[in-house]
Amino acid sequence: MKAVFDPAQKAHQPKRFLVSGAWQASPETAERAEILLRALAELDLPVVAPPDSGAATIAAVHDQRYLTFLQGIYPRWCRIEGAPDEVVPNVHPVSRRGEAAAGYPASAVGQVGYHVMDGAAPINAETWTSAYAGAQSAIHAADLVLGGEALAYALCRPPGHHATADMAGGFCFLNNAAIAAERLRGRHPRVAILDVDVHHGNGTQQIFYGRSDVLTLSIHADPVRFYPFFWGYAAETGEGAGEGCNLNLPLPRGTADEAYLAKLDTALQRITDFAPGALVVALGLDAHESDPFQGLAITTEGFVRIAERIAALKLPSVIVQEGGYVSAALGSNLKSALRGFIRAAG
Repeated sequence: MKAVFDPAQKAHQPKRFLVSGAWQASPETAERAEILLRALAELDLPVVAPPDSGAATIAAVHDQRYLTFLQGIYPRWCRIEGAPDEVVPNVHPVSRRGEAAAGYPASAVGQVGYHVMDGAAPINAETWTSAYAGAQSAIHAADLVLGGEALAYALCRPPGHHATADMAGGFCFLNNAAIAAERLRGRHPRVAILDVDVHHGNGTQQIFYGRSDVLTLSIHADPVRFYPFFWGYAAETGEGAGEGCNLNLPLPRGTADEAYLAKLDTALQRITDFAPGALVVALGLDAHESDPFQGLAITTEGFVRIAERIAALKLPSVIVQEGGYVSAALGSNLKSALRGFIRAAG
């Protein structure tokens, strides 16, 4: 297995995020990447920098208007008198269907409200640079798998699974797992994305919700009392051509290894039935019992067992880093997960 990482991903350094109505220091910092890189070194896994493969695969997943917004909003924001040093929304459309969908504001403030769903995705001068580099890491990891590697790990930071086709949110700007899946679709008629982050992958679900060629599955803390709150329920199964191609498996807060593994078996059987040619694993280490978000209670050894069961599918797999925040266990959790993948993949 090779790991893919571009040092430019460290440049994005958000200062704060809005949680329960209050600003707090952002946990999505470059320190996360440093910890994960040290873990890769301890595993003796080679880390390669991705080439710039261009924007075509990114644009196949995200709306062009949104990409234009991400690239240009910061200097426009800085021209607003009294604006803070990070781009944050203060207004949102009540609905983006019907009449609201027809109106797209020219105002920078209005566009921020249109394209940023919450207060947890502040944009600064380096956000686009880092997000673009993260997407290139996901693309190159997919290319390694397409080139014959059984496994490849993309250390994507900032993460991506909350980013929809045209909205940022939850620390995420470009949906790296969706981008990797779209790249794999260039060769495989069917691809599956299995999201094991503690939070539901609402952006990934939205991107593929009407498609039958990509199966999306997410195992996560029940959104009835946990972010992202509005998506991630079992009744969300896809629509139109995508009906039956989305599976959500919400879990009670504090769920530990055994109950989690039982839900994982359900997801793995659905993947087997779908018979994809390749798999994307959206790897969130924030399901750990000591993660700051405290949603689930997976142990470090639990990540080995989760990875082994996924790898037992014997599918060419791209592992895309999602959450997992600074704690004493973060590096050990990555090592456990990757050891599980490598051991079971043989």
